[in-house]
Amino acid sequence: MSGHLDRLGEKPIFENSLGAFYLTLTRGLGFKFLQEGKTMGLAAYGQDTYVDEFSQFYECSAETGSYKLTREHISLMNTFIDRILSAATNDHDLFQRKANLAYAGQYHTEDAIIKLCRYLYKKTKVDTLCLAGGVALNSVANYKILEHTPFKKIFVQPAAGDAGTAIGSALYGNFIIGDQPWQPANSFFSPYLGKTYSNDDVEDALNRYKDVITVEEPVDLFGMVSKKIAEGNIIGFFHGQSEIGPRALGNRSILADPRNPDMKDTINLRIKHREPFRPFAPIILEEHQTQYFAMEHPSHYMLFVPPIHDAKHEVIPSVTHYDGTGRVQTISQKINPVLHGLLEAFYKETGVPVLLNTSFNDNEEPIVESPMDAVKCFLTIDLDYLVLEKYIIRKK
Repeated sequence: MSGHLDRLGEKPIFENSLGAFYLTLTRGLGFKFLQEGKTMGLAAYGQDTYVDEFSQFYECSAETGSYKLTREHISLMNTFIDRILSAATNDHDLFQRKANLAYAGQYHTEDAIIKLCRYLYKKTKVDTLCLAGGVALNSVANYKILEHTPFKKIFVQPAAGDAGTAIGSALYGNFIIGDQPWQPANSFFSPYLGKTYSNDDVEDALNRYKDVITVEEPVDLFGMVSKKIAEGNIIGFFHGQSEIGPRALGNRSILADPRNPDMKDTINLRIKHREPFRPFAPIILEEHQTQYFAMEHPSHYMLFVPPIHDAKHEVIPSVTHYDGTGRVQTISQKINPVLHGLLEAFYKETGVPVLLNTSFNDNEEPIVESPMDAVKCFLTIDLDYLVLEKYIIRKK
C-alpha cells in the first residue's frame, strides 16, 4: 500500500499506488517528505467541496479489485491543486482551501481502500486482515475498514512503511531461505524493540548535566508523576526500550493532562513549535476504552482513529480532534505495565483514565533514543519535568 514519486536525473520514477496518490496530494499542499500525517490531520478541518473533482484523479474498481494511477492522473491533480490554492484571497481562505483539498484526498483514499478490502474479503472469506505499507499508517482509513467492511480484526504492524520492510525481510530470511517451521504468534506483538540502557547509562546522563538539573527518586513514582500532570505540568517520559515505528507509544513520550482545553495549543506553540491544527493522541487504559471511544477493537499501536463519545468531548478536550475523533492508543498491562501503572495512578488521581501523548522530540527532530538524548532534549525544549526511568528531574 505504499508508494512514492521521485526523480533520478531526468527520468521520473513512478509507482501506481494509493501511496503515490496521497503523496501527490501532500506535496501539492506544500508539506515535505514523510509529512503525510499532516495531510491526514488537516483533513479533519475540511469540507466536501472538492470531493467530486477528486474522483477523476485515479481509477478503482470494487468488482475487479484494481487500482490505477497514471502520470496523467497526477498531472491533473497537481494542476487542480495549484489552481485552487492560487485563488486564495487571504491566509484564512488559504487554510480552508488546503483543508478542503486534504478532506477530498482523504475521502477518496478511504473509498479506494474500502473497495479493495471488500473485494479481498469476497475472494478470501477470511475475517482477519493484516496490513503494512505507508498507507497503513493512515489510522483514519484503518478505522473505516473496521466500520465499512466485513473484516472483524485488523493487525497493522507498528512500523508499517518503508522502514518496516526490515521485519518482512527478516521473516523471509528465517522462514523461506532458512526453511524454518512457521510458528503462529500466540501473544501480543510488543513494539518496544529498541536498545536496552543500563543504570550506568542513566547515571552518566544525570552526572553530565548535574550542574543544571535537580534529580529526585520518589518512593511512589507513578503517584507523584500523575499528581504533577494533573496540576498542569508537561512531562517528558522515558522508560525501557524505545518503540519501533513512527508513533510514540509511551516509552519515549511527552505526557500531559487531556482535561485541559488549552493543552493542545500550549504544547503545539510552547514545546513542539508546529502548526496549530496538529492534533495529539489519547492513550487510555484498555479496561476503559469503550467508555470513551466508539470502538471495541484494540489499538495498541495508535493506528486507529475512532469517534470519541459525545459526552466525553468536554472531559478530554485536548485530545478530541476537530471532527470529534481521537487517534487512540490502547494501553495493555501485558504490553506496557509501566505506562499502564501510570495511567492507573492518573485515573485514581482524577477519575479520567486518559493521558495526552505525543512524541518526545522538538519539531522535525528525531524522537529521543538514549538517556543522554532525553536529558539534552529536556534542557532544550520547555518541558516542566523529565521522568527518566525511576527519577524525576527538573531544571535548576
